[in-house]
Amino acid sequence: MLNLTLYTRLDCHLCEDMQQALMPLQTEYGFSLHIVDIDADDHLRVLYNERIPLLMAGEQEICSYVLNETMLREFFKQT
Repeated sequence: MLNLTLYTRLDCHLCEDMQQALMPLQTEYGFSLHIVDIDADDHLRVLYNERIPLLMAGEQEICSYVLNETMLREFFKQT
């Protein structure tokens, strides 16, 4: 099973929107989704402060700000 990470922060409507948009795709592709609050880690806050929500597969960025379903589907074709 492929593991994706969604970097977020509390009270972020874009983060909530991306998480919701990922749900049907999670069912379709069967990936696990790890939600990480960047404000709980100083290093992550420095790295991603202005780029959330950010969807990653390991070190590979898939998309940020809004879910780019085309990019995510392309990613799954390559894996």
